[in-house]
Amino acid sequence: MTAEAPPSAPGPTAPTSPGTTLSKAPSGPELLAALEEYVGREVIGYHTTVRQLLVALLAEGHVLLEGVPGIAKTMLAHRFASALSLSFKRIQFAPDMLPSDIAGTVILNPTTSAFEYRRGPVFANVVLADEINRAPPKVQSALLEAMQEKQVTVDGVTYPLPRPFLVIATQNPIEQEGTYPLPEAQIDRFLFRLLLGYPSRADELRLLERHGGEPAIEGASLAVSAETLLRLHGDALRITLSPELLTYVVTLLRSTREDPRILMGGSPRAGVQFVRAAKAAALLAGRSYVTPEDIKSAAFDVLNHRILLHPDVVAQRFVTGRNALEPLLREVLKDRMDKIEVPR
Repeated sequence: MTAEAPPSAPGPTAPTSPGTTLSKAPSGPELLAALEEYVGREVIGYHTTVRQLLVALLAEGHVLLEGVPGIAKTMLAHRFASALSLSFKRIQFAPDMLPSDIAGTVILNPTTSAFEYRRGPVFANVVLADEINRAPPKVQSALLEAMQEKQVTVDGVTYPLPRPFLVIATQNPIEQEGTYPLPEAQIDRFLFRLLLGYPSRADELRLLERHGGEPAIEGASLAVSAETLLRLHGDALRITLSPELLTYVVTLLRSTREDPRILMGGSPRAGVQFVRAAKAAALLAGRSYVTPEDIKSAAFDVLNHRILLHPDVVAQRFVTGRNALEPLLREVLKDRMDKIEVPR
């Protein structure tokens, strides 16, 4: 319903008219253009976020959406899933939840007098973990196996999750009362943390025009099969990444562990997901190879939640009056990247 500010221009994709149907084997740019158009009918100004969600889906990663209430984080996740005809489940996290509310539980069937497994809401292609930081750590940890291994284990039996599988979690960065900060092990399982802000003036005007009157007639979804998305995932993995760019990624990651301003840098898991995200971005741009720009443009979203700044650095910035971490994170990461030679 709303968008981050300022909105970034969408990638080099062709416009798609309402009601456009995709071919049975759409290319990356075709899928991205159609998806942006479909989501944009209801959720205004989120082109960049939609692109990153699709990158995460094709890279088999997960996304943490962070923003204040009322900017349509939940609506965006639902619209994204419905556009691709993927199964969707929303889990509203709360302090009184149990792990079985996510993974499911074994129950006694009174009819058959046998124990049977009743699946939880995590069994969907797209799972929205709404306000994930409102549940205690024991409940949050129920997602760890699902996010990493794409499976859940209940009562000693392992059940595979449907593919593709994408967790979209949301949290409010302002409200802290009654919340439980995500542990580092959980945060590291998110490919991207996308920081969403208020819409631009133009987008907010469009928002009021679009949602202030009669609801529009809902158009048909893109009807993209899971098999098509898995094929695109395989195509992304085969995208060429030169040894020089691979070395560039490793150098960038290791530099975050050596900077005195950073208490904890990017993990090896971050490097694996970084490479997959760059390859998926190249596929959506219609290329068979990764460019330095694919890596540089993803760096902040991949690393901003994985690096932990030294408390003295944060305290010094707070003393000078800048009380938001995002500008400081951007500054530190940009400084790291500026000091590393970019392959040509």
